[in-house]
Amino acid sequence: MEDAHVPPQDASVPPQDERRGISRKRLLKAALAAVPLPMLLGGVALARDAGTAQQPLTPTPFCDDGDDPTPPQIEGPYFKPDSPERTSLLEPGLPGTRLTVSGYVFGVTCRPIAHTLLDFWQADTNGEYDNTGFRLRGHQFTDSRGAFTLETIVPGLYPGRTRHLHVKVQAPHEQILTTQLYFPGEPRNQTDPIFDPALLMNVRQAGPAKEATFDVVLNVGQQPTGGPTAPGGTWAAGTDYRTGDQVTYAGTTYRCRQVHTARTGWEPPSAPALWQRV
Repeated sequence: MEDAHVPPQDASVPPQDERRGISRKRLLKAALAAVPLPMLLGGVALARDAGTAQQPLTPTPFCDDGDDPTPPQIEGPYFKPDSPERTSLLEPGLPGTRLTVSGYVFGVTCRPIAHTLLDFWQADTNGEYDNTGFRLRGHQFTDSRGAFTLETIVPGLYPGRTRHLHVKVQAPHEQILTTQLYFPGEPRNQTDPIFDPALLMNVRQAGPAKEATFDVVLNVGQQPTGGPTAPGGTWAAGTDYRTGDQVTYAGTTYRCRQVHTARTGWEPPSAPALWQRV
């Protein structure tokens, strides 16, 4: 999946705030101190609750720990394309506390966005990522209501980071949002330089498992427009495509990057997560 955002700043160049004598961590701790305690304990407002507000919603913040594009000589929690399409990352024998994450994807006008692609990846209960296979990696699409549900486990900790889930979100014909979802009440939330309280999930205990909710808000204006139609070619909505399949669209050849069922709005030029130009 190509990420349309600006690459992270070179680590060798001190951030502007640090050159002024104000470290990023200081600013973060000040921000945390200003956040009401209920929010840090899981009482995070959901976008769906603001549906009757007259003002547009605030888009979900971009959050990237610099893991893509992947430096080949550095190990870390790297994004991998071509993850399997699935709503459950659970596998037989997978240790860890079960976690269900559910929510909606909205535009800034609080209208749900159907067929939005969400690609999740995370560490296992020991804080390790599977960089050879696709354990605890998978993508899915929101339903007609803009809703999604993910079954997984609570990720473990590893040096320098608090507990988190990675996700890339892309609405049809829109740019990719790369962000992370965080857990309330984690001690490392106060020391992780990437942590953003706006990305806290609501988390509650559900027997031996946990349930979390989070609504993603994409910077999409949602002006009513007609859906595009394929101007000739072999690509067709409703077709089941496998990795490596090739199609033509508007005179150009594309290779399928991951298994999916084609939908209107996910034509090859509009869905770089699914199609690579040959």
